[in-house]
Amino acid sequence: MKKFIQTIKNIFSIEDLRIRILNTIGFLLIFRLGSYVVLPGVDPASIEQGSNKDNILGLLDTLVGGAFSNVSIFGLGIMPYISASIVLQLLTFAVPYFQKLQKEGESGRKKINQITRVLTIFITLAQSVGYLAATVNQEMLFPGVDRAFFTISAMLILTAGTMFCMWLGEKITDKGIGNGISMLIMVGIISRFPQAIVVEGAAKGMKGALPFIIELGVLFFIVMGVVMLTQATRKIPVQYAKQVIGNKVYGGQRQYIPLKVIAAGVMPIIFAQSIMFLPAMVASMFSDTSDFAGSIGATFSDFTSWQYNLTFAVLIILFTFFYTALSVNPNQIADDMKRNGGFIPGIKPGKQTSDYIDDVLSRITLPGAVFLAALAILPAIAHVAGVTRDFSYFFGGTSLLIMVGVVLDTLQQIESYLLMRHYEGMMQSGRIKGRSENVAISSSN
Repeated sequence: MKKFIQTIKNIFSIEDLRIRILNTIGFLLIFRLGSYVVLPGVDPASIEQGSNKDNILGLLDTLVGGAFSNVSIFGLGIMPYISASIVLQLLTFAVPYFQKLQKEGESGRKKINQITRVLTIFITLAQSVGYLAATVNQEMLFPGVDRAFFTISAMLILTAGTMFCMWLGEKITDKGIGNGISMLIMVGIISRFPQAIVVEGAAKGMKGALPFIIELGVLFFIVMGVVMLTQATRKIPVQYAKQVIGNKVYGGQRQYIPLKVIAAGVMPIIFAQSIMFLPAMVASMFSDTSDFAGSIGATFSDFTSWQYNLTFAVLIILFTFFYTALSVNPNQIADDMKRNGGFIPGIKPGKQTSDYIDDVLSRITLPGAVFLAALAILPAIAHVAGVTRDFSYFFGGTSLLIMVGVVLDTLQQIESYLLMRHYEGMMQSGRIKGRSENVAISSSN
């Protein structure tokens, strides 16, 4: 405990780090306050009765920290920007124009960011129509408020709210600590955690104290497992040839290519989750005329049904291989190594190196994909086992992966500040990845 207190003192003794942490807290407070500002024209007293938190949209509500069900000006949060970023990322791999922009360095990235912002506006406008239809009915509006006028004004306000959230995220990245966009998502998720624990504890009561403690223990070990597997890497040794330049000898050292077991991160779950919304939405359009469509809609609206979870798991496994293939390019890694005079011991440079990396990547991606699929369906298993719906979301899926990833990234940045000032790091063992490892470039990014 004494060591922990000293570390906190060291953190706040560094002026730059202290200012960045305070800036981050300030921006996050603004974001949280905005999630409680209700859209003009909506009666706040009717929101609790009008919102449907038990449908599949409850997951989205968790990701935006309750702003979705609060019908707030930040109702869509940063999610449209995430959608636009995913679209641009896919276009970067598929369209030569965007590939060219990515290779242009800083100017190309600025152009891609501008396109992402513009696309975010159009996506927000489109999503706001569905959001208003799903969350706001005529009874929730104040008397005399015209529905058409409210819809148009709310679309503009929601779009402005999303752009403001995006600006807050960029400011956190520039003036604060950590990745701003990810930080906004994480604080939205964490904000629901205390309430979820209280509701779970109240539901269990005194007689259910032991099961509640067991649930917390299971959650702890799940989090530890996620931390270990998200940080797990397969290191491929790389030897660099010695080069004599002038009177100095360069190279000759051994480095590593760290291939992550889960190189795709949370993206496969996000892709699969987006697709899982479609069957229920399409089926709802024909549910009045077809019993089969109604059955499909009911099945895929229930995140605990085995049909939903089996489809979800298969999609995650497929998307994990797909996104890993897009994000890690063995050919480029092999070319970069050859250009810099590096080689894998026992493997010839060029195509054989590329094939070797691709083979290793395929073998470690399979267990990573299976783990992601199992993690994604854990909330459904927890809910079936008796955990309340809100608390079950924290047992896996997108929420847990985002929280773990953002916390680890933030700890790495704080660790780097401490080490630059010659303070002892936050973890004495130094097991945080990226602290002092000497690694080779492992991807095209």
